[in-house]
Amino acid sequence: MATPVLASECAPITKPQVEQLFDRWNASLATLDPDKVVENYAPDAVLLPTVSNKPRLTQEERRDYFVEFLKKHPQGKIDSRTIKLGCNKATDTGTYTFTLKDGSKVPARYTFTYQFENGKWLISTHHSSAMPEKHAS
Repeated sequence: MATPVLASECAPITKPQVEQLFDRWNASLATLDPDKVVENYAPDAVLLPTVSNKPRLTQEERRDYFVEFLKKHPQGKIDSRTIKLGCNKATDTGTYTFTLKDGSKVPARYTFTYQFENGKWLISTHHSSAMPEKHAS
């Protein structure tokens, strides 16, 4: 069981542990269960998703987005990242590529911010956007 952290204390976290928070989220995508994905988000989190223009500000709005997104069977892979640690917060920002069930790949940039709340690290903001420049292959 996690040791309770008082509001005046900082919950310890390392860069590898932040990497594991992404892995937890990515593993929840693999379940294809939108409720499992939404469990990663704080109740007041902001999701600015890759394939929707609408900000998702409630758990129900986030669930609605993932119901559709999970139909594509997405799996993310980090291409590059920078992690910054703070007191009861962490930021993971960089680029990732989603592979979809039809074999297509969607390169995107991302920022996840995490907050330590009620004994658990949760996503407080998640911004993901497709790469703006097309590269010739």
